[in-house]
Amino acid sequence: MLDLRPRILSVGTANPPERWSQQELLDRFKVTDPKITSLFTSSHIRSRHLYLPPGKPEGGPEEETQGDLLRKHRRGTIEVAPSAVQACLGPMGLTVKDIDYLCCITSTGWLTPGVSAILIKTMGFREDCSRVDIVGMGCNAGLNGLNPVSAWAMANPGRNALMVCNEICSAAYVFDGSMRTAIVNSLFGDGVAAVLVRASEQDERAFAPKILGFDSHIIPPAMDAMRFDWDEEQGKYSFFLDRDIPYVVGANAEKPVGRLLAKFGLRRRHISHWIVHSGGKKVVDAIKYNVGLTDYDVRHTHSVLRDYGNLSSGSFLFSYARLLQEGRVRRGDYGILMTMGPGSTIETALIRW
Repeated sequence: MLDLRPRILSVGTANPPERWSQQELLDRFKVTDPKITSLFTSSHIRSRHLYLPPGKPEGGPEEETQGDLLRKHRRGTIEVAPSAVQACLGPMGLTVKDIDYLCCITSTGWLTPGVSAILIKTMGFREDCSRVDIVGMGCNAGLNGLNPVSAWAMANPGRNALMVCNEICSAAYVFDGSMRTAIVNSLFGDGVAAVLVRASEQDERAFAPKILGFDSHIIPPAMDAMRFDWDEEQGKYSFFLDRDIPYVVGANAEKPVGRLLAKFGLRRRHISHWIVHSGGKKVVDAIKYNVGLTDYDVRHTHSVLRDYGNLSSGSFLFSYARLLQEGRVRRGDYGILMTMGPGSTIETALIRW
């Protein structure tokens, strides 16, 4: 009997057209505070794609209200998501009319109707396309979404499920001169990633990995370490990152990895590929140290962080796309996907080509 586990058949990514180096951002907004400047000029991020407001003559960006940010999020969704979806479906000879289930993930804007409804209207998905929106879970949410998408695909063999991680992170920016907001503004970038999942006999010979299983780990005492809350003074939502996040996440990272490997009778040496969320240099270093990974293991994590910044829920798919482009994957290889985010949460998945 065939093992009709769902497979990751294709991935597509896209970004806004404007790309900025970290120094260009400092120059545009005339930032002179040395503490904030040092955040932007750290070597681990070189450039990011962003939707930016115009700069004032005296320095700093023009004010954006919460309404402005929501409109930016919607505009970015309409402009960028179609390119990621096309990049995903085109190589498979599919169009949006072939999609039976659409899962949209975002943590950078509260839209109702949600991203899935917007994309169905603007891109022409079928009106009977089943859909779900996962909103506000944060950078870990790509694997939180891939889990039910995989379950749907397994329960509906032969039908096409599409997950879209739609993160216009500049729609969550606040410019108030504080270190809290400067950390966020120096780290996150805008981008969309789409992934096609299907469980079908026709894919048994495809060079596409099966999704074997998932394992989650949440750290309730660290629930407030990453949060998106209302800033009364600014009149908009503001993201907060605790400086101890790398240590909290790193100290717990081995737990879901160990459980996931144990479920399938594997050891770390059996894993050929590690796709880790580009959460920031300190976070990635903490994961490396505690899980026992090398710089080579997280080379795509580092390169995505360098070229795009932290792309929230879609970051790991950008790294996955680079792994495929590299051409070093072989049949039978195992891979682990890992994302981290608010909760504090660590999500893992095991795949095999």
